[in-house]
Amino acid sequence: MPIGFQTGMSFDETRLNWDASGARPLAWSLWYPAEDHVGAVHPTDTSWFKQHPVAYGAKPRLTDNPFRLVLLSHGSGATPSAMEWLAYGLAQQGFVALAAHHHGHTGSEPYRAEGFLCMWERARDLSALLSDESWRHALGAPIDDRVHVAGFSAGAYTAMLLMGARVAYSQFEPDNPVKSPIRGPREFPDLVDELPKLQRSKVFRESWDRRRDSYADARIACALVIAPGRSVLGFDIDSLHQVRKPLLLIGGDADTVAPPQECCKWLHDNVSSIAISIIKRGAGHYTFLSEGTLAGIQAAPELFLDHADLQREAVHKHVVGLAADFFALPR
Repeated sequence: MPIGFQTGMSFDETRLNWDASGARPLAWSLWYPAEDHVGAVHPTDTSWFKQHPVAYGAKPRLTDNPFRLVLLSHGSGATPSAMEWLAYGLAQQGFVALAAHHHGHTGSEPYRAEGFLCMWERARDLSALLSDESWRHALGAPIDDRVHVAGFSAGAYTAMLLMGARVAYSQFEPDNPVKSPIRGPREFPDLVDELPKLQRSKVFRESWDRRRDSYADARIACALVIAPGRSVLGFDIDSLHQVRKPLLLIGGDADTVAPPQECCKWLHDNVSSIAISIIKRGAGHYTFLSEGTLAGIQAAPELFLDHADLQREAVHKHVVGLAADFFALPR
């Protein structure tokens, strides 16, 4: 089955960008089942991540039923191409996958400390994108009312917020009783030092002050939560106890960035509606990123090193199968 692919840009007029110079951007990428007769080509843009051949701008496959939509949220400082394996795999299973580029927290634009600190804005990105008409017009096919979400690492945090988790403490705020062992993520290692400087920004202060708001979206039926990071330890425990929608939690047994015995266990112990699957044979945090191109391996080899007994492609196929089965369940 050929897979169609499109990209676009929208804006959330209810929020300012971090410069306060205009509306918050909502760049998006879209994968979907395409008509049989179209040709597919490998993307030509330079990327750290391998990508499958796609049919650019192709018409969607005709079906008797509306497509089921999966919203995708990438990890910290990444882009949707890092989750292309999941988007493409779900499209092969008949889903439409719609991924956001999270403003200030994506590799498709310059990093902003605000984007890394105010991760609750990511949940609003997906809610705003779900309401947006631009990608729907581009797709030109009906979408089922049953919407799903999937996220990796910081994207897992995003998915949990949409399910009803609420922030008690941001990972790097001084009053957080769970002290982070790091001063920032790999992409922004001195992030904690930026927090006092940002108090001069009205856009930042307004976002920071709404960190404990609810970002639950009633339109989203269930969530796939992949390798959640230590940021989830800052969720309000009572809010986790109140989450009732189905969740599938996937981790790697050798994840040292987001150890499953800390992060996955915390969610599993506190969310009654969550099922868990820990991938064995040395699966690490970055096993859940797309495979690397030569450019990616040369630039950041640590993202593409896997245990000798583990095949990243096989893990991806296994997770796609778990996800497709999970999302196909009647809700």
